[in-house]
Amino acid sequence: MPRAFLTPARCAYSALVWLAQPLLRRKLRRRAVAEPGYGVAVPERFGRYAPADLGRDGRGQWVWIHSVSLGETRAAAILVRALRERLPGMRLLLTHSTATGREEGARLLAEGDIQVWLPWDTLDATRRFIEQFRPAVGVLMETEVWPNLIAACADAGVPLALANARLNAKSEAGALRMAPIARPAYGALAAVWAQSEEDAQRLHNVGAKVDAVLGNLKFDVLPDAAQLSLAAGWRLHLTKPVVVLASSREGEEALLLAQLKQLGAAAQAVQWLIVPRHPQRFDAVAQLITDAGFGLSRRSRWEGEPPGQQGAVWLGDSLGEMPLYYRLAAVALMGGSFEPLGGQNLIESLACGTPVVLGPHTFNFSQASEMAVQAGAAVRSADMAVGVQDALALVQAPGKLGDAEACARDFMHRHRGAAAATARAIEQLMRSNAPISGAASARSA
Repeated sequence: MPRAFLTPARCAYSALVWLAQPLLRRKLRRRAVAEPGYGVAVPERFGRYAPADLGRDGRGQWVWIHSVSLGETRAAAILVRALRERLPGMRLLLTHSTATGREEGARLLAEGDIQVWLPWDTLDATRRFIEQFRPAVGVLMETEVWPNLIAACADAGVPLALANARLNAKSEAGALRMAPIARPAYGALAAVWAQSEEDAQRLHNVGAKVDAVLGNLKFDVLPDAAQLSLAAGWRLHLTKPVVVLASSREGEEALLLAQLKQLGAAAQAVQWLIVPRHPQRFDAVAQLITDAGFGLSRRSRWEGEPPGQQGAVWLGDSLGEMPLYYRLAAVALMGGSFEPLGGQNLIESLACGTPVVLGPHTFNFSQASEMAVQAGAAVRSADMAVGVQDALALVQAPGKLGDAEACARDFMHRHRGAAAATARAIEQLMRSNAPISGAASARSA
């Protein structure tokens, strides 16, 4: 059993996660029916990697980054780019917990890199993972804190950091309720780099030693230039502006469709585009659109540019094309914010120069949301009905829309720099954990 912060509370926690393993296996089987990625390499979830020598040639060199799902992986992509600039020849060990995260992460791999599942947080699985790869440094993205994993790293002398760290009020309350487990785990992290002063204070409250506030990595995003160019070309041939409900969550599409029906002809001044957050919901959202009496045009069936704008609702049923959708749109309604789900990342839309209409629920990105509203790059709406009206008002006032687009670009420019700062902090953490080898020594050579 790992020795770091071994307490009765963690012993009880460890017993519970060990007993939960059959439930995890059953959950993976069920998820794999809709998302086959959950059926890939299942033994890795329990710390068993095949072949048995996988990753052994990079022991002591791996820069390990864990990005649990799609949003964290997109943030990790920004950090990986900065790390490769700072550490030429870096060998990346990339782990995930969700199928969408793993699929997105595969795009980040270079020759010599490895991608595997992060194991379930049992004592044996986390120990096997660390023994298998023995990273030079570990980086958890944003919110992922696992007590046994952190203990295994501490026992093995692997410095483990929490980067782009954020903690909303709800998560802080949960961590405080679980203080006998959470506080030692946060306290055992080798470094914590927070997104904002508010995040830093909450992290401090739950036991983390916050080293610095470095900002949000997502401000350094560089949207795919080919997608931006393609979308800009398509916009030249549109007869009316596009408004996208981006990264929509369950319940929000129905709210939008109901509002469009209520508005009738007034809603037809705009081409409506819905892009669900989760790919397993593409077909369900398509059915919602047709059941509501609207025509349906699916991105996956477009041949070349978008079809004629004849009243059909467009469905963005593809992965990895958010820059295309954002640039195609004049305004984005931000998914997750019109139901009490905390909101999705508005920064990607602003990086494409597309202003955002936010619903009332943005606790996942509270600081970025408030700053964007104050900067004139986003508008706050009370609910979906008001959000639709606010979006229509923007697209029907070219001067006002142009001002919002300029504010979005300026807002993004003013908040860049977290990626370079975080990459520098990771290199310093590696150097402080001498002896340095592999990627770090390549930097100093």
